[in-house]
Amino acid sequence: MSRIVATTLALGLAATAAFATPAFAQTKTLTISWWGFNGEKLESIILAPFREKCGCEIQFETGNNGERLNKLQIRDGAGVDVAYFTDNFSQQGIELGLFQKLDRTKLPNLEGAYDLAQDPQGGYGPAYSIGRVGVVYDSAKVTTPITSWNDLWREDLASSLSLPGITTTAGPMVVLKAGDHQGVDAFADPDGAFAGVEALKPNVVKNYNTGSEMINLFSTGEVTAAIAQDFTLAQIQAAVPTVVWADLSEGSIATLNTVNIPKGAAEPELAYEFINFILSPEIQQQLAEQGVDAPVNTSVTLTPEQAALWTYGADVIAGLQRVDYAKLNAAKGGWVDRWNEIFGM
Repeated sequence: MSRIVATTLALGLAATAAFATPAFAQTKTLTISWWGFNGEKLESIILAPFREKCGCEIQFETGNNGERLNKLQIRDGAGVDVAYFTDNFSQQGIELGLFQKLDRTKLPNLEGAYDLAQDPQGGYGPAYSIGRVGVVYDSAKVTTPITSWNDLWREDLASSLSLPGITTTAGPMVVLKAGDHQGVDAFADPDGAFAGVEALKPNVVKNYNTGSEMINLFSTGEVTAAIAQDFTLAQIQAAVPTVVWADLSEGSIATLNTVNIPKGAAEPELAYEFINFILSPEIQQQLAEQGVDAPVNTSVTLTPEQAALWTYGADVIAGLQRVDYAKLNAAKGGWVDRWNEIFGM
């Protein structure tokens, strides 16, 4: 190779490197805080197509709601661009000043979501999935169907009920329903509400802290009814096929999985793009069909078998009750102590 050719080649490679280096440096990274469940399905349904769409890298911070919210608080809202939380914990994040209010014009796919999902917490993140807390029971053993929250106090359910622990997502809702049973507002009259919890105690076999604990109680026949979140239904029915979701006259309680942009997000525009992506009809349809999340997009169409697993359809959504998490978070500390006085630590 001549000196001229070699010099020309070297200059060309140097020029290529000079242009390539800035391009490489411009690769963006989206950091997501979420639970980490259903990893393989989320990779194929959401992450791989979004990487292709955005040309970006994606990294994660995983853990339960409390752990991840605590990390975000320590960093004063920095370190992640998109944060998945249940509405109880996202409300805490809002009160701590950790999230941005969102510009809805950057989320056009929100127009296709149920009203309940579009703006559940006053201008902050939307719900990407809606669940519910209600009652499940073994229809082979509970011969009189459960059709009201008040039925949990029935004498025929003595020593056959499991409640969620007070520190779980659904636990404080027991106190709310005990207040309703007593005819009082649990926030205004906790004494009256906890009188209702005390009256329910003879029916309670055990409080559970994880879904697997509750499923095991049904499997062993120790309980025939429980207050539960709907995402556990398929697993319970796999163990005990005669377990059904109760059609309660007052309605089940809504639980929303929300997605927010923290105030210290390094890539807020990429975060908007991601949130809009997961709210699209196509992604919502796949998530529901593959058993990952209940859809909030009204155009999603499911078979009766698929729909049975989810909080799905306009009528079901309209019948859900909402919880005032601002009041609940303020009251919860005192409720935990009173609950433990009744059931023990």
